[in-house]
Amino acid sequence: MKAARKAPANIDDYIAAFPPDVRSILEKVRATIRKAAPRAVETISYQIPTFTLCGNLVHFAAFKNHIGLYPPVRSDANLRDDVAAYANEKGNLRFPLDERIPYALIGRIVKARVRENLERAEARQRKTRAQTTHR
Repeated sequence: MKAARKAPANIDDYIAAFPPDVRSILEKVRATIRKAAPRAVETISYQIPTFTLCGNLVHFAAFKNHIGLYPPVRSDANLRDDVAAYANEKGNLRFPLDERIPYALIGRIVKARVRENLERAEARQRKTRAQTTHR
């Protein structure tokens, strides 16, 4: 029976639980996300590192053989083509640890997610304003 792993309190705690080679990759993924979404807030959700900006932006996690990035890319067709090699059956991305991590691609993904989240937030605001105006 496996011992239950204590949920990390923050992203630093999450990263610290891994061996040095994986820690360095996780730190670079974190820095890449931070650069692409400087206003995003770091948190832990589903016991993994999460960045939020007008809702969940991206989650990332380390596994035995890969780094996972969530959620799947949906809105940008060119970006979907570029991530196809990393997509698993659910569309979430898996970057193998024995290959070069595509940090520039991760940055593009995060920027696309920022645009999506901000567009959704603006649409919600417009809808709320319209409903308030008609009362």
